[in-house]
Amino acid sequence: MNEAEAVTALAALAQGMRLRVFRALVQAGPQGLTPGALAALLGVAGSTLSFHLKELAQAGLVAVQRDGRHLIYRPELGRMNALLAYLTDDCCQGQACELRPLATVVPGRCC
Repeated sequence: MNEAEAVTALAALAQGMRLRVFRALVQAGPQGLTPGALAALLGVAGSTLSFHLKELAQAGLVAVQRDGRHLIYRPELGRMNALLAYLTDDCCQGQACELRPLATVVPGRCC
């Protein structure tokens, strides 16, 4: 991940509802959620949710897949981990720290 990609991802998450949507999708895991399930879970109108999902998708933080007549939104966990890696790269001035090494992170899974 480069600086421009990190800024785009962070900007998408820098809004309260988008952060809540992303966190809900991360909690749901790889099976994802439909917009209807997300709207019910978060108590938000569908049109508002659609706007926020579009912003998260443009930032590469969520993916959408059609399943019949339903849309399923899933978190892009690899992208999330890449953002975390970018933010913590060279942390602790090169000294050992409490963060788990990225080598132990399974691609496509949470930290």
